[in-house]
Amino acid sequence: MEEREFSDIHGRRVMLQQEAFTPSCREFSLSCPKLSFRTLTTCTSAVWLSAYAVFTVTENTMVLTAAIFITLVSLIVYLHFVKIDQESLLVIGSLGIQMTSTFASGKECTSFIEMHRVKDIVINEAIFMQKVIYYLCILLNDPSEPNGVTEIVPVFQSSQPRLDCLVEVYRSCQDIVSKKNTTVDVAE
Repeated sequence: MEEREFSDIHGRRVMLQQEAFTPSCREFSLSCPKLSFRTLTTCTSAVWLSAYAVFTVTENTMVLTAAIFITLVSLIVYLHFVKIDQESLLVIGSLGIQMTSTFASGKECTSFIEMHRVKDIVINEAIFMQKVIYYLCILLNDPSEPNGVTEIVPVFQSSQPRLDCLVEVYRSCQDIVSKKNTTVDVAE
């Protein structure tokens, strides 16, 4: 397993782990920075201090109870539905592409795309907040029109790696997809 350090579009560190199981099967995992204890403490303190200030004015204990309850529920929702610690892309030339997102709570969300639906894997660019960002995406075939594209599926949405990291993943994916296309052409 090969591991390299890159940065995301915001300058934070992300780790890319690559593992080649066979020539036509590779897995790419991008690990994002973990939740900062300092950030968590700052946000919690700000909410609780604000609630205490309101409590001193209103002398209503319900304000403090609500602040504690809202903070705990918000943290649970954030860890379980928002904060993604790792994203992985498993490309199997004869079978398909599996994308997995692992949340901070440990929950995993997985989607699978069959290889016969994959037209190509490309690096696309977009303008976001007055800068150009790049992202890896999978182009899906339109069954009724062989040259058409039905859907574009972006990859590594949460980790948002920079172009140098995307190029490395792209080249490896293209090796597998081009072998699949060559096999299909020979079979026809």
